[in-house]
Amino acid sequence: MSAPHTPLKSVQSSWWKELNRYHWFVLIVASLGWLFDCLDQQLFLLARIPAMRDLLPAGKDPVEYSGYATAIFVLGWATGGLIFGVLGDRIGRAKTMMLTILLYSLFTGLSALSKGFWDFAAFRFLTGLGVGGEFAVGVALVAEVMPERARPHALGLLQALSAVGNVSAALVEMGLSSWERSGNMPGEWDKWRIMFLIGAAPAILALIIRMRLKEPDKWKAMKAAKAAGKPVREGSYGALFGDPRWRRNALVGMLLACAGVIGLWGIVFYSFDLVGSVMEKRLAADGLVGDDLRGAVGQWKGKTSLMLNVGAFLGIMAFTKFTQRTTRRLAFAVGFVGAMLSTAVVFWFLREPWHIYVLVPVMGFFMLGIFGGYAIYFPELFPTHLRSTGSSFCYNVGRFIAASGPWTIGLLSGKVFHEAEEPLRYAGLSMCAIFIVGLLVLPFAPETKGKPLPEE
Repeated sequence: MSAPHTPLKSVQSSWWKELNRYHWFVLIVASLGWLFDCLDQQLFLLARIPAMRDLLPAGKDPVEYSGYATAIFVLGWATGGLIFGVLGDRIGRAKTMMLTILLYSLFTGLSALSKGFWDFAAFRFLTGLGVGGEFAVGVALVAEVMPERARPHALGLLQALSAVGNVSAALVEMGLSSWERSGNMPGEWDKWRIMFLIGAAPAILALIIRMRLKEPDKWKAMKAAKAAGKPVREGSYGALFGDPRWRRNALVGMLLACAGVIGLWGIVFYSFDLVGSVMEKRLAADGLVGDDLRGAVGQWKGKTSLMLNVGAFLGIMAFTKFTQRTTRRLAFAVGFVGAMLSTAVVFWFLREPWHIYVLVPVMGFFMLGIFGGYAIYFPELFPTHLRSTGSSFCYNVGRFIAASGPWTIGLLSGKVFHEAEEPLRYAGLSMCAIFIVGLLVLPFAPETKGKPLPEE
């Protein structure tokens, strides 16, 4: 039976008028948790190649090893997602969110103390544990607290605000690059180390969560039912895969996430390095050297991040509106096609500074818009006792496969296309086929628009 049609007037009315003060508090706290999570991710992406240049012995390719470090980080992300997804259903959304924020803040700060590749990779793996756990408990919390009609809009806004974290990282990069060019940066501290120290700041948010945030009524009702003797297997992968309905939803969601996560981490985030390569050659030809050259390149990478995330914010908000007017599946289909075409255009054609202001925002619009769909769609696939577990499985198990993305682009760049003038272009272009996987999965994805969250 098809979902009931939502009248246009209902879609266009002010959903936020249904929110009370506590609804806003939950949305703000969950959004800040994910915002700071994305700040950490983006700081890593901007700092990884400078870190590899400092930490690796002579003769090692920093682009290749940045791919390995990214793959290790993504594996930590996937592992943390599986662990904390279960905990979110068992001990509560709020408690688990606090633990994940403390974890990724602590090990982001410790990354600044790295002495070589392996301790850097270990700190990034441990950071990934916290990063991976935060998303699923955050979206489960918001999905269960918000009024029914406001839910997809609130989840879309939560994901869109992640772009603010990414933009903040870009501003940090640009500010520190200016400091580096001025010659006043302390000699004992490299820019990338300072960036990781800044990434430790979100630990303060965990204290706010501990003091004020309550568990959702749906979760407390589920725990009460279990205490009363009802057979509820909360936070159990056995329960997730023991029921054909939840098993199907988990596998479909995981494959949808694979396409987006590999596309983002294995292709799109390497656009920063592509811009770095393009601008380094251009600026060196203009006579810049040393700190001036490094600082100027860093500023252009920061501008690239800024443009990507301006597009991302607009794309996520557009996805949220579009999926409410059409369907979840159609919105994903448009997102995957747009991401594939716009990413291929960036990696093949980006050669001039103005391309950063025109091509990169379009890529961010489609690529990150898909992630707005994940925040809306995944909580709609699972009941309360499996919502955190199922959402985390979709978003994070795909990362075990997705870890092959940065690993592969590193190998393609460092081995297969290493004789090309700009090997990263050919590596990125080759990997754009991953978006076809998302399109192939969509016919099997259940349509959830207009339906209440499942309970049984």
